[in-house]
Amino acid sequence: MRIASFMVNGGPEVGLVSGDGLTVAPLALDAEEKRMGAQAVIDLLAAGLELPETGAALPLAEVALIAPLPRPRRNLWCVGRNYHAHAQELSASVFKDNDANPESWPIVFTKVPECVVGPRDDVLLPVGISAQIDYEAELAVVIGKGGKNIPRAEALDHVFGYTVVNDVTARDVQMRHQQWDMGKSFDTFCPMGPWIATADEFDGTRTRVRCWVNGELRQDGPTENMIFDIPSLIETISRGITLYPGDVIATGTPAGVGMGMQPPRYLGAGDVVRVEIEGLGAIENTFVGGRS
Repeated sequence: MRIASFMVNGGPEVGLVSGDGLTVAPLALDAEEKRMGAQAVIDLLAAGLELPETGAALPLAEVALIAPLPRPRRNLWCVGRNYHAHAQELSASVFKDNDANPESWPIVFTKVPECVVGPRDDVLLPVGISAQIDYEAELAVVIGKGGKNIPRAEALDHVFGYTVVNDVTARDVQMRHQQWDMGKSFDTFCPMGPWIATADEFDGTRTRVRCWVNGELRQDGPTENMIFDIPSLIETISRGITLYPGDVIATGTPAGVGMGMQPPRYLGAGDVVRVEIEGLGAIENTFVGGRS
């Protein structure tokens, strides 16, 4: 199933998207659960409860999709340098002080929950703070069953589903702080959506990640080319750390980011970035001037 969070008649709803992607059927949730978005569904299923009934289906074109997890309960886990070509394109800049062997250990950082916005929302350029705003198209894993020290062989059993994110990055801020959280966590720097596709419907281990900037294809990489696959990432991140239902792991970006071009091509006001995961869906966001 595909679980969407959306606004209709001025209020939030959570619903199931039809197979043809044309309608969404609201779930019978209470007001607080509706504000939680798909997290409410994840919690119900994690507790072994049944999904509530659905109401009359609404045309998807007549509702406003918001992020499926409008405000994650804690920071999003993110992975850097997880495609070989991307590791190479930034080897002399972002990754120059990291282990020269990209296969030694994953690079893991976080983004704050407040940076999450919807699949069509504007992204605010932090004017006066950064002049090097970049895109990173990524497949994100949503945890459905919590755990600690999860072995690789059991990792996919802990996956609830998958969604699309753009790990927007202020490159100059990322570099000058010598760690990445600050440059990754500006308000609106994590567009997410359009929904969560559950693991029984979508195979995140065999799909393709693409990104267009103003209609120009910039990134195109199969998830089979990840340096660390999804089970390895779950195993690593859960080493001594408890993962909870609703936790998000952004799995890294393919080659083709703006910083890796010669010369670099950063984003400016009016630029439109589309991120699409084959078989899952797409998000498209306009970058606008203003302070985050």
